[in-house]
Amino acid sequence: MARIIINGIFYNSNLTGIERFAHEIVRQLDKICSADEVLLVLPANVSQPVPDFQNIKVKKLPKTPGRKQFNNVKLDIFLFFHRGICIDFTNHIPLVGTSIVFLHDIYCRVCPDDFYTSQDRRLRNKTCKMYSRIARRAKVVCTVSEYSKQQIMKYYFVPEQRIQVIYNGADHIKDILEDRGIFEKYPQLQKGKFFFTLGSLSVRKNLKWILNHAKLFPNEYFVISGATLSSVIPPELENIRSLNNILCMGYLSDGEVKALMKDCRAFIFPSFFEGFGIPPLEALACGTPAIVSTATCLPEIYEDCVYYIDPNNPSIDLNSLLEGEVAAPDKLFDRYSYKKSAKKLYDLVTQMGACP
Repeated sequence: MARIIINGIFYNSNLTGIERFAHEIVRQLDKICSADEVLLVLPANVSQPVPDFQNIKVKKLPKTPGRKQFNNVKLDIFLFFHRGICIDFTNHIPLVGTSIVFLHDIYCRVCPDDFYTSQDRRLRNKTCKMYSRIARRAKVVCTVSEYSKQQIMKYYFVPEQRIQVIYNGADHIKDILEDRGIFEKYPQLQKGKFFFTLGSLSVRKNLKWILNHAKLFPNEYFVISGATLSSVIPPELENIRSLNNILCMGYLSDGEVKALMKDCRAFIFPSFFEGFGIPPLEALACGTPAIVSTATCLPEIYEDCVYYIDPNNPSIDLNSLLEGEVAAPDKLFDRYSYKKSAKKLYDLVTQMGACP
């Protein structure tokens, strides 16, 4: 029987946006596929726990010490000998077979000036080559917003009929248990007395806005969570760490993040560039107001359910902003769910003939 073959390399990474999407879509696919219809292919050793799926079968490939060897050698060899449609969630396309590839955004192509060191430029060039390969070779390119769809069409000339928009969601947040031990570690954090932001500590997340705003409003307190990437590190990061009203926590567990989201005054997301932007949706699902920038896809995704800021203007009074009214986020939760997105992906594969 023909299979849907999923590249499971994302089980070897921390749960940032792309990995979160992949984990949740696969969990939902397991609920709607039939037995032996979907095969999840993994490296021999993975860092994230793999669920006990009801229907999805799991295959670990031996002797796969690193991500590069798995993606570029082991997976290609496996696909050469096994028929099926390969789904990749991580901006990668195998060299062989038929693929559905998720290209969450094309940040490296759209914002080249953010990559200003020689190491960053090498990463950008390598990533843009992969974007181009995906655009040329993927049977279907999937992305997570209409904004990203239009960017892919503009820069890589992918015809509209080969692109599908499959949204992110925040369904997972309700299943996460709060870890309130974070407030024992940081007793200075009082409920409703701090602003919280979450995301990789990269240029596009616009930490400069928080830095400059914190200087202008020293009585406000900000908590920043996120892992520092090996590239595209914002030059303002060291200055941020020197301010008394900004606390950088680094990478946190899901439980700690949920506790901070529920207790903060508001979640703040001043990004310059996003393909979707999951964290504000998670905050809204926790009952917390969200403040997001007017950049790229964010107005498309959040409509009138959040408060907006200019990513280039840090002088706004956030407390005055929050006195305004926004729409209830229920319509967002109805539109953006991993259950619906998994069903759309499953139907797409079915239409391509991979399933009976």
